[in-house]
Amino acid sequence: MTNSKQYVIDEITIQDSWRMFRIMSEFVEGFETLARCHPAVTIFGSTRAKPGDDVYQKAERIGQLLAENGFSVITGGGPGAMEGANKGASSAGGKSIGLNIELPLEQKPNPYANINLKFRYFFVRKVMFVKYAVAYIILPGGFGTMDELFESVTLIQTHKIKPFPVILTGSNYWKGLLDWIKEVVLKEGRISQEDLGILQLIDEPEEIVRTIKKTVIL
Repeated sequence: MTNSKQYVIDEITIQDSWRMFRIMSEFVEGFETLARCHPAVTIFGSTRAKPGDDVYQKAERIGQLLAENGFSVITGGGPGAMEGANKGASSAGGKSIGLNIELPLEQKPNPYANINLKFRYFFVRKVMFVKYAVAYIILPGGFGTMDELFESVTLIQTHKIKPFPVILTGSNYWKGLLDWIKEVVLKEGRISQEDLGILQLIDEPEEIVRTIKKTVIL
């Protein structure tokens, strides 16, 4: 092995070793901060929702109702539906938590989270979303929202986490996806009827909060 090749390997090894300390520090900060925010509900939705949009307004109303009923609200800390949910929670005097992620195109924290954490690693951030949540609420969104949706369903399906409500809101938006899951995925035996039951579709914010309260001891 040439000296230059060995040098490159050594540099990679050193960088990976130091990266482990950064990962550990993100876990420690997240655990210490969020352990004091129980019970919490995690809300996902499009970053592209604008104030005044139906999605933004619904996120804001849900965040407000959750805070009024004793729940902390966790979001990804960015704009759109996340901002709406954080705004609703903070306006009701609740713990409004934003878990921000470093991205090449910087995501600016929204101004309504009164508890902020910043992550470099997506997988650490995902642990925080699920570890301290007693429910997930999924508003209309794109790939990132769907990633979080299916990861939560998979963790529940495989018994890696305790079951909790995974609530889709926005019937018109989710109908096509749910029909495909029922008519193709379920019929072809890729999932069971029990797996399909992990998902709930509820449109009214008040009913969403009532459903969550039925499963949680405050």
